[in-house]
Amino acid sequence: MKGPFVIAVDGPAASGKGTIATGLGKAFDLPVLDTGLLYRAVGVLTARAGGLGDPETCAAAAATLTADQLSDPALRTREAGELASQVAVHPHVRSALLEFQRTFASQEQGSVLDGRDIGTVICPQAPAKLYVTASPQVRAQRRWRQLKAQGEPVSLDEVLADIHIRDARDGGRDDAPMRPAPDAVLLDTSEMTIEQAADAARRIVEAARARWDGS
Repeated sequence: MKGPFVIAVDGPAASGKGTIATGLGKAFDLPVLDTGLLYRAVGVLTARAGGLGDPETCAAAAATLTADQLSDPALRTREAGELASQVAVHPHVRSALLEFQRTFASQEQGSVLDGRDIGTVICPQAPAKLYVTASPQVRAQRRWRQLKAQGEPVSLDEVLADIHIRDARDGGRDDAPMRPAPDAVLLDTSEMTIEQAADAARRIVEAARARWDGS
């Protein structure tokens, strides 16, 4: 008996995966979870408590995290993104957040999850898997424009440096490193508009849905 139709959207920071995941949720009438917010929340909470360098404190924050805490505007800042990447290297943090993510994915109507290890660790049996990427320069431009619109004073060079650091940390960690699932469809959005990327993602998922329906 097959489970719910889960769409796994993975990829590095500022690749467009969040926008794509939101669009897929609307297109297929499915709930969406930005799993990056979980790590951002853990990072922000532990930093506020002064326990960022302590893996046990980070893990405790992850274990007690609630959905209500994900609406904090502070989670959308540049600092929160850096904090998320720092706490995500702790295996106990990832373990504590595993159940949260898999519970969301188990909803009968299906779901969309975006992150960095959805297709490889969280939902390896997801019927639809996308790995959304773009060049570091393009991703830095996107993130810089986003931060500028939020009023954060940061240079493009600083954002590009952040991108390289996060890519190295997320791809090099021992526990659940960021990488495409073997059966994920690669979607490079470097030369795409938002509309083109959304359309390409929708067609990828439609093909996966047709295979899933026929299985």
